[in-house]
Amino acid sequence: MSLLDEIKAKAAAKKKTIVLCEGEDKRVIEAAAQISKEGIAKIVLIGNEVECKKVAPNVDISGITLVDPLTSDKTEKYARLLYETRKAKGMTEEEARVQAKDRTMFGALMLKAGDVDGYVSGACHSTANTLRPGLQVVKTAPGINTVSSCFIMIAPQKHKYNPDGVAVFADCAINIEPTAEQLADIAVSSARTAKTIAGIEPRIAMLSFSTKGSGNDDKFFQTVPKVKQAVDIAKVKAPDLILDGEFQFDAAVAPEVGKLKAPDSNVAGNANVFVFPNINAGNIGYKIAERFGGYMAVGPICQGFAKPLNDLSRGCSVEDIVATVAVTALQVE
Repeated sequence: MSLLDEIKAKAAAKKKTIVLCEGEDKRVIEAAAQISKEGIAKIVLIGNEVECKKVAPNVDISGITLVDPLTSDKTEKYARLLYETRKAKGMTEEEARVQAKDRTMFGALMLKAGDVDGYVSGACHSTANTLRPGLQVVKTAPGINTVSSCFIMIAPQKHKYNPDGVAVFADCAINIEPTAEQLADIAVSSARTAKTIAGIEPRIAMLSFSTKGSGNDDKFFQTVPKVKQAVDIAKVKAPDLILDGEFQFDAAVAPEVGKLKAPDSNVAGNANVFVFPNINAGNIGYKIAERFGGYMAVGPICQGFAKPLNDLSRGCSVEDIVATVAVTALQVE
C-alpha cells in the first residue's frame, strides 16, 4: 500500500467532516463525490443544488451535504460569531453579516463553530483569499504564532540517504523570509505533521549553507546566526524533539558527512524533516527533489492553525483535492 493509500485509509477510519468551500468548481464537486463514495470523509460542500447540477450534471452528489450561505439558517449565527471575533479590530455588525455570506469565510466560521472538523479551499481562490479567513477567525494553535506550510516528499524508492522513503520539507510556500522565532515554529509544526501525516518519527535538521559554524554571513545577511538562534528557540519550545542545526543538506542526510562535520549530533546524517532558511531555498529544494529525484510532493500542507485548514493550488486535479481532504482529516486532533 502506498503512503497516499495509507493516508486515505487512516482518514476513512477517523470519519471526520470536512468543508469544501467551492461548490462552483467542477473539480471540487467531482472530488466531493469521490470522497463521499470512498468513505474518506463526510463532506459539506458550500454551494447549491442548481449550481452543482449546472457545473457537473453527471456527478452524483446524493451523499454530500450542500450548504448555501445565502439561504442557510446558520448564517446569522456565524455573522454574530464573526462580529464577536473581529469587533476589536473595528468590524461592525453589518460588515460581519456581509462577510459571513462569503463562501470561504462561511467555511472558516463553520470550522470555528465546530460544525465541521476541517476546511479545504483554493481551487478557484487565491492563497490569500483562502487563508485570510483562517487567520482572522480560526487563528493559530496554542504556543504557535506562525502559520506555515510543508510538503511531504515521497521517494520513488528507498534510498540509503532516506531509509524511511518519505521526508518533510518546510516552509516552501508561505513564509518568505522567516525570523528565527518563525523558523522555530515551523520546526515544531513540521514535527507534528511528520508524525500524524507522514507516519515517521521526526528528526529535524535546520538547514543553512553552513554546518556548525563552517560558514558565516553575520556582516551582511545574518542568515546563519538566524538559523542558530532558531535552533535554540525550538529546543526551548519543544525540548523533547530530536532537532539540531545549523546543517548543510549533505551533513543532514549523509552519515559519512554528518560524522565528519557534526560528530556529536543526534540528527546529522540522519534527518527526515528539513526546515529551510527561507522560501527561496525551500521552494527550489522541493522542486529539485521532484524533477531530478523523482519524488512525489504532497502539499503544500498548512500548519500552525488551531484547527485543520488547507489551501489548494488553483491548478489542482480531482485527485489532489481528494488527497488534501484526507490529509486534513488526519490533522484533526
